[in-house]
Amino acid sequence: MTAATHSPLFSQVPDSADAVLEGLDPEQREVATSLRGPVCVLAGAGTGKTRAITHRIAYGVRAGILQPSSVLAVTFTNRAAGEMRGRLRQLGAPGVQARTFHSAALRQLQYFWPKAVGGSLPRLVDRKIQLVADAAAACRIHLDRGELRDVTAEIEWSKVTQTVPADYALAAAKAGRESPRDPAEIAQLYSVYEDLKRDRSVIDFEDVLLLTVGILQSRQDIAEQVRAQYQHFVVDEYQDVSPLQQRLLELWLGERDSLCVVGDASQTIYSFTGATPDHLLDFRARHPGATVVKLVRDYRSTPQVVHLANGLLAQASGRAADHRLELVSQRAPGPEPVYTEYTDEPAEAEGAARRIHDLIASGVPASAIAVLFRTNAQSETYEQALADAGVPYQLRGAERFFDRPEVRKAGIALRAAARFGGNDSLLDDAVDLPSQVRAVLSGEGWTSQPPAGSGAVRERWESLAALVSLAQDFAAARPGATLGDLVAELDERAGAQHAPTVQGVTLASLHSAKGLEWDAVFLVGVAEGMIPITYARTDEQIEEERRLLYVGVTRAREQLYVSWSLSRSPGGRPSRRPSRFLDGLRPGSAALAARAQAAGAGGVERGFTAPAAGVGSAPRRTRRVPARCRVCGRTLTDAGEMKLMRCEDCPSDMDEGLYERLREWRAEQARLSGQPAFCVFTDKTLMAIAEASPDDDRELARIPGVGTRKLNRYGADVLAICAGGRPGEEEGAD
Repeated sequence: MTAATHSPLFSQVPDSADAVLEGLDPEQREVATSLRGPVCVLAGAGTGKTRAITHRIAYGVRAGILQPSSVLAVTFTNRAAGEMRGRLRQLGAPGVQARTFHSAALRQLQYFWPKAVGGSLPRLVDRKIQLVADAAAACRIHLDRGELRDVTAEIEWSKVTQTVPADYALAAAKAGRESPRDPAEIAQLYSVYEDLKRDRSVIDFEDVLLLTVGILQSRQDIAEQVRAQYQHFVVDEYQDVSPLQQRLLELWLGERDSLCVVGDASQTIYSFTGATPDHLLDFRARHPGATVVKLVRDYRSTPQVVHLANGLLAQASGRAADHRLELVSQRAPGPEPVYTEYTDEPAEAEGAARRIHDLIASGVPASAIAVLFRTNAQSETYEQALADAGVPYQLRGAERFFDRPEVRKAGIALRAAARFGGNDSLLDDAVDLPSQVRAVLSGEGWTSQPPAGSGAVRERWESLAALVSLAQDFAAARPGATLGDLVAELDERAGAQHAPTVQGVTLASLHSAKGLEWDAVFLVGVAEGMIPITYARTDEQIEEERRLLYVGVTRAREQLYVSWSLSRSPGGRPSRRPSRFLDGLRPGSAALAARAQAAGAGGVERGFTAPAAGVGSAPRRTRRVPARCRVCGRTLTDAGEMKLMRCEDCPSDMDEGLYERLREWRAEQARLSGQPAFCVFTDKTLMAIAEASPDDDRELARIPGVGTRKLNRYGADVLAICAGGRPGEEEGAD
C-alpha cells in the first residue's frame, strides 16, 4: 500500500548506541533517553512519534539497558506493528516484540490455556456477524443487513467496555449511544449470542482480551510468569485504548512503572469502538512522577497545511481540545490550501481527477496522491472519475499486498529462480539483481510499459512493478545482494506486512487514512451533513468529526485540496453548504462565533420561532400560507400536488435512480412488515424525497408525508439511500 514515510527503505544499521540518537531533535532525544519510570509522550501529527519510540527502544537495547526479549511494544494495527518491527530491525534491535494488543494477548492465551483451563483453546471466529444473525433467529427478531452490522458493533462496544448484557441499556444511555434497536432487544441478542458461543465452543476477537484478563486476574502464578518475561512496555496510539485494553496493560505491568505511552488526544477518532483519550489525559494523575514530553515540531507538512490544522483545533471544545498541541512546521513554505465549490458530486469527482492528472503529468508520483472521503459509499464516484481520466488508483483497506494472488505467484517464481536459476534460460542475459527480477517477473505478466486503461490487468501490473522497484532499491542499498537475499527480504516484509509502494492514487476513508501521509491530499465532500456527518448530534460527536477532519488535513505534506458540492446529482437542488469546521478558515467565510450563535449549542440547529408580543403574552397564532407550486407559482389544492410542492404537469427535477432505489427499499420494508407499500410511503412522498434529495433529518422532515413516526422509523434508511449508500450503512474502523 502507500508508503507512510520518506525514510530510506534500506538504511544502514547504526554502529553504536550513540549513533542511534543521531538526527533526533531535542524532544525526540529526551524520549529516547528517558528509559526509567513512566513516560508520557504527547505527540502531534507529523512530529515523528514512531521515530522517537523506536529509537528509544533501540537505544535502550544497544546501550545494554534493555534486553530485547523483555520489551513489548503494542499498537493497534498489524501495519503499524509491522512498520515498528521493520524500523527496529534497521536500528539493530530485531529481537523486540512489536504486536497489536490482540496479537500479544492471543499468543499468551494459546500458551497458558492448557495450564489455566485445560484442553486446547476454543476456535477463534473470524467474523461474528453470522453468530449475531443466529442469535436474532433464536430470539425471533428480524435484522436486515444494516441492523446486523449495527447490533454487532454494539456487542463489540459492550465487550471492550466490559459491559455485561444485563447492564447494556444503562451503560449505552450513560455513554450517549444511539442504539440501533430497542436497548432491551440488544441486551437479549447479546445474551443469546454469548450462549451460542459457549454451546459451539468458539470465541470471538474481544474474548481474546477478556479471557487473557480473566486468566491473569485469577492466576497469580501465570501473571508473574508473564511479568518475568516482559519488563518494559511501550504503547503507541494510547488515545485509542479501550477500558479492556487498559485493564490488560495494568495486569501486564503489575506494580511496576516501566511504561512509555505515546498519543495525541486530538487524533481520537474511534470512540464508537470504545476508545477513549481519558487514559492518556489522566496519565500524570495516575503516575505523578511521570516524565511528560511534548512533540510539536511537525516534519511532515508545510506551514500552510499546519496553519489550517491548528486553526481547526483552535475552534474545538471539550477535554481533548484543552490538551491540544500547537504544531510548528519545520518545512519550507508551500502552496496555500485550495478550496473549491462544485455544482454536484460528479463534477467534484471530475474536477479532482483533472487536477490529479495534471499533478502526475507535472512529476508527482501517483502513489504520493490520495483522495480522502468521509464514507466508503463516496468511493465509487471517484473510482469512475479517475478511471475515465486514465489515472491508476488503489483502494485503501482492500486486499493486503502480500495476499494478492499475483504477488504470491511472483514470490514462488522468484524463490524457484533463486534455487535453480543456473538452469533457467530466462536469466542468461541478466547481469544484476534488478535485471534478474525483471526477467523472472516478465514470465508472470510484467512488462516495461504499463497496460492501457485500468481494472484488474492494470492492478496486477502495478503489483509486479512494485516488486521490480523494490528490487532496484534493495540492490542499490546492498551491492552484491543475490536473488536469494531478496527472497529473504520479501519473506520478512510479508511477515511484517511491510508492503512496497504501489504506483496508484490512494482512495481511502478518513478513518483508514490515519497513520499515513502523501505529498498531495484531496479532501472531498467537506460539506454539512457529511463532515460533520448527519447522525453526529451531541457535542462529543461533533468534536470527534472535527478531529476526523484534522486527521485528514494533517495527512498532506505539501499540497491540500478541499472541496464540496452544492447538490448530490446534476440538476439537483443546490442546498448544501461547506462544513461549519471551515468557517473562519477558508477565504470569504464568516467567523466561527457568528456561525455558532446561529446554530445553537452543541452544533444542534434550532428552529426559528416568531418573536413574542410582550413578556407573558400568549403565543401569536401563525397565519397559514397557501401552498404554491415551486415551478409556476400556482396555488395548490390537490393533496398529491401539495406533497410534491408543484403542479402535476410542471417539470420535475427528480433523481430517477434515487426514486427507483427508494421504491426497491419500500417494497422490502412492506414485505418485512406485512403491509401494503403505500403504508410505508406513498408514491408521491417517494417522488418528493427523490426531488428534494434531503441531506439530514431536518430537510427530510419538511417533506409532506414524512411525519415524526416515519422519520424515527425510516429516516436513517432514507437518508442513507439519498447519500448513495445502503440502508443502515455507516463508516467503521477501515
